[in-house]
Amino acid sequence: MPITLENIGIAVRDLEAAIAFFTDLGLTVLGRDTVSGEWADTAVGLDGNHARIAMLQTPDGHGRLELFEYLNPAAIETEPTLPNKIGMHRVAFSVDDIDEALEIAARHGCHPLRGVATYGDVYKLTYVRGPSGIIVMLAEELNKN
Repeated sequence: MPITLENIGIAVRDLEAAIAFFTDLGLTVLGRDTVSGEWADTAVGLDGNHARIAMLQTPDGHGRLELFEYLNPAAIETEPTLPNKIGMHRVAFSVDDIDEALEIAARHGCHPLRGVATYGDVYKLTYVRGPSGIIVMLAEELNKN
């Protein structure tokens, strides 16, 4: 059975702030909607499900993020995840210039968890705490062929 990754879904506290962060990094908004009703309750497994959503796409057309802000039931605040916690870990992006990507992230109040590391002679990379506490990995390939 062939399988293809459709998207990564992320619940956010502030949809507009999350859209601004990811579009500044280079993603584009494919569409927005408000979802609710029996089909949404069934698909998500929550009664009274009502959310504002946005689908974003990476410039290469292969990666998609679905961001959603719950209107009902109310979103539940949690402590931001740590890199070693079980569950959804992070979303990762390749960037042409990690310094430029970090400048963009900083304009949104998002900074590396510790700093920028170099993985051998392959990548410069860092984890940034993005909007709503999302961990975002930014990686610049060093030996681009």
